[in-house]
Amino acid sequence: MQLTSTEKIDVINIGLMLFSCCIAILIPFELFLLVYAILGPLHYLTEISWLHDRKYFSKGKYDAPILITIGLLLTAFQFKNKLASYIDVTFPEFFNAQLIYIALLGSIIFVTIKNNFYRIAGLVLLIITSALSEHMYFFLTIFIPTLIHVYIFTGLFMLYGTLKSKSRTGIYAVLALILCPFILYNVYPNTYFFPIHSGNKVIYDDFFKAMNVRSLLHIMHYPAPIQTDLKADPMSLWDNIVYHSREGIMLMRFIAFAYTYHYLNWFSKTNIIQWHKVPKGRFVAVIIMWLVSIGIYVADYRSGLEWLFFLSFLHVLLEFPLNVTSIIGIGKSLAGKFKPVAAS
Repeated sequence: MQLTSTEKIDVINIGLMLFSCCIAILIPFELFLLVYAILGPLHYLTEISWLHDRKYFSKGKYDAPILITIGLLLTAFQFKNKLASYIDVTFPEFFNAQLIYIALLGSIIFVTIKNNFYRIAGLVLLIITSALSEHMYFFLTIFIPTLIHVYIFTGLFMLYGTLKSKSRTGIYAVLALILCPFILYNVYPNTYFFPIHSGNKVIYDDFFKAMNVRSLLHIMHYPAPIQTDLKADPMSLWDNIVYHSREGIMLMRFIAFAYTYHYLNWFSKTNIIQWHKVPKGRFVAVIIMWLVSIGIYVADYRSGLEWLFFLSFLHVLLEFPLNVTSIIGIGKSLAGKFKPVAAS
């Protein structure tokens, strides 16, 4: 069977998934920190550039500025303590959840509604009801920007592309993505090959550990450790679970795999997505910013994370309309396949 170029890329992607699985089994924490610092910045920059050329898959010219403004406000919220030393700034409780709520549901409006009156009315309604985000706090602030973005939305994007291209191998790539977590959970489940280095643990504690803890609590239903010392940091009680328990290591394998493949999937489809077909000046600027970002990470990982926080969150927000488009496209494609044929 002669494979098309798209089908060949699907086969390559299955190989990339297996490769990501193997490395995630061996060094889950270090793999995550490595790809986040090296592949992450290039992914943010190239995807934002690609989305810009496609008008962010939305129907209004002010949609992207709204999402960018939300990204700036989320960045300010993230660094509110540092800002407070320069200006008197306060943020309401659950402010970040409310912003993501507006951005996520607002993207449905951006993609599906063209009439300005209904668009404005819809956004006003979202602002009024944004207090509901309190009940979805961890889902919006922890899972949407991380695991749902890198795994669920990646899978939906792959399925949408497969249905559009009618690739014979694309469905196998989607199935492989679904099966990979089972591999990660069942291959050497009780073996931790290379424990995290103490220096890397400090970085992971400060910026990423909350993702593991919330996943253990809300996805894996792991019981929270009992706090006997009221002066101890509650998060420190999770150290043994996150870094040494079977459940913690299995979860970290999945996180490392999801992020690694999310980036590799994007770059493996360069010839299909055509993210590199941009003006030379912009392409050079992207490469320079990427190299500068890696340099900052090498000099001080913490500074790299702070330097790129806005871009990392912005690319998640700007991708929301594409996520909505993918879901709608999948629904239409499947509805067409199962539509009953009219009798002649």
